[in-house]
Amino acid sequence: MCGISGIFDTRGYQPIDRDLLKRMTDSMSHRGPDDSGLHFAAGIGLGHRRLSIIDLSPLGHQPLFNEDGKVCTTFNGEIYNFAGLVKQLQAAGHTFRSRCDTEVIVHAWEEWGADCVQHFQGMYAFAVWDAAKETLFLARDRFGEKPLYYTLLADGQFLFASELKALLIHPQVRRDIDPQALEDYFCYGYIPDPRSIYRSIKKLPPGHILTLRRGQPVGEPRQYWDVRFTLDARADENAVREELLTRLKAAVGLRMTADVPLGAFLSGGVDSSTIVAMMAAQSERPVITCSIAFDDKRFDESQYAQQVAQVFHTDHYSRLAVSDDFELLDRLVNFYDEPFADSSALPTYLVCRVARERATVALSGDAGDEIFGGYRRYYWHANEEGVRGLLPHWLRKPVFGLLGATYPKLDWAPRVLRAKATLENLARDSAEAYFASVCPIPDRVHDQLYSTALKRDLQGYRALDLMRGVMERSGTDDPLAQIQYADFKTYLPGDILTKVDRASMATSLEVRVPMLDHDLVQWLATIPSALKLRGREGKYILKKAMEPQLPHEVLYRSKMGFAVPLKAWFRGPLAERTRRIVRSGGLVECGLFDPATLSMLVEEHQSGVADHSSAIWSLMMFESFLRTVHGRSSAAPRPEPAAAFG
Repeated sequence: MCGISGIFDTRGYQPIDRDLLKRMTDSMSHRGPDDSGLHFAAGIGLGHRRLSIIDLSPLGHQPLFNEDGKVCTTFNGEIYNFAGLVKQLQAAGHTFRSRCDTEVIVHAWEEWGADCVQHFQGMYAFAVWDAAKETLFLARDRFGEKPLYYTLLADGQFLFASELKALLIHPQVRRDIDPQALEDYFCYGYIPDPRSIYRSIKKLPPGHILTLRRGQPVGEPRQYWDVRFTLDARADENAVREELLTRLKAAVGLRMTADVPLGAFLSGGVDSSTIVAMMAAQSERPVITCSIAFDDKRFDESQYAQQVAQVFHTDHYSRLAVSDDFELLDRLVNFYDEPFADSSALPTYLVCRVARERATVALSGDAGDEIFGGYRRYYWHANEEGVRGLLPHWLRKPVFGLLGATYPKLDWAPRVLRAKATLENLARDSAEAYFASVCPIPDRVHDQLYSTALKRDLQGYRALDLMRGVMERSGTDDPLAQIQYADFKTYLPGDILTKVDRASMATSLEVRVPMLDHDLVQWLATIPSALKLRGREGKYILKKAMEPQLPHEVLYRSKMGFAVPLKAWFRGPLAERTRRIVRSGGLVECGLFDPATLSMLVEEHQSGVADHSSAIWSLMMFESFLRTVHGRSSAAPRPEPAAAFG
């Protein structure tokens, strides 16, 4: 795993500032502590930080070139099928000097051009510079496991990097906060692609490429892959189980290639336990497994992790995470560079730190909920869709809207008794309802949170518009498939994969996600939804397939999640801190929020009137961003206006 960066003069051949590119690259040394490299030519500079995984020799040094030195790449990620591609490219006449997967990229570019990405199985963000064609080619993997930020300056310089912090080192990069990104952040808890927190900086979306040619305008990214939910497979359930096991085993086996110690995260949940089972079946030595235990038993799954470890005789390591350890709060934002409000980033970082003590590569069970229909919100949405299908919207909206408005809000009660949210959702259309289920801040708070100035700058934009557009592009009217597709485009890359990438890279650990094998995902998209969500049982087909291998209590216990006790924190050890940040400092001075609403959120939460823990956490992470990232960046010399994209 690595960090990449680059500067390209799209208009001419102005010299690249060598010291500047070096500082940009070295700002990501945590992503690649083993080696660094720079390449400069007329009007182009490429940077690389290396975490050595495959071929530890100097032959894997990057930027890496083809035989005649006219094509080079800087690459972050892994091409899992590189061995087969080497044989294919050698047969076509290409010569390889190393046995690392990076070299496949330069020869694949020579052979197939932009279509090279169609041949790759892996996680990646890379740049290829073709000197003969004066072309810079950028690509990001199909699901967004690896990040790639970019910006175009007014003087025609195009900058890219694995992390936003590297771009902020350049003195000409503007630091104007994007109001629409801010709206997205407070409605999703993260900033979905292609936006970043800054107007001038974009993210290359998953499954997209961007081709730049010197002397030509910078165009828009082009999508090269998308999952298609056809749900048209006709195989019987037993056949699906057998094929699923075969495909899972192959996906895991493909990701077990490494010249460094390899391990796995083991939470004791269905997904991570499945990955460990598949690894154990293909490993000659005990699998290294890592987990964390919580002193708060409401969040502690360690007993199940230990049970699975015993079943497969793994070399298991576990550490206790203390629930009132707040050392990492201000460090989190420096990992993510942007506001990021998933509180499970804390335990994710801790488990990465434990894993790094024993391994350099870890396999995870991430994406199991998305591909198999495992989230509880999927069940609730499917049920609500059944009711929505019985009544027209013109009737549902006033009837259920009135019932939802008058029903009491019972935050403390079990979900079945919290009918207010269900009644309100039944008054909405499908996109509005699913958006409400993933939004961490309820409408009542959201409508009061922003200042008049921010509402004006939003010019009517709503984060709901993003969700609605994604669901309309899903290509299916199946309720479960629609929201799975929505999560593939928003929650998975914007939250889950971002969380894991930054947390793991902060510890110089590479994390691989077998369940995001794109052939596996596309095959599952042909399987009827009834084999994923059966009644209240999510991941139905996965659980049935794994029954012979995993304990029943691991497969069918209630889902706990990887969370921290925010509600108690803000009424206890963090109470004074929350009061302080809403009364003075960045949140008040930035002019983006209504001061009375900030105070109301804390007062209602700490008095027990309401649970505003999600809103307060989002505000706390944004305040930390303003203080530690944005404040530091804004001290740079005032930049020239950035050029428009396209």
